[in-house]
Amino acid sequence: MYLERADEEDKNMADSWKGDTDGVLVFTSLFSAAAAALPAMSIPDIRPNSQDTIAFYVVNMYQLLSHNNGINIPIPPRLSNLSSSFTPPTSAVWANGLWFLSLVTILISELQLGASVSQGDHP
Repeated sequence: MYLERADEEDKNMADSWKGDTDGVLVFTSLFSAAAAALPAMSIPDIRPNSQDTIAFYVVNMYQLLSHNNGINIPIPPRLSNLSSSFTPPTSAVWANGLWFLSLVTILISELQLGASVSQGDHP
């Protein structure tokens, strides 16, 4: 009689834990989707702007063509130093690193939680 009640209590407790972990898995899945979308918005901060690069080459071509005609057109200061190496802002690098670290942590914990739940389903 005691063993039957204990087995029933254990089954009820395991079912409630499974329901709780299903909710946690859904939440972590949604959170990981949001955490994956946010770095996509901040990744352009760590790359040089392609429009500036195109403008740099167009201005240089225009200057070369105008120089052949005897006209000297100065390059705007914003575009004159574009040929130097690009260095992303430190804050953007840190922010992206933390976003990716957060995403990896979420996915690892989700996999561990999913594995422990699936192992708990099988006696």
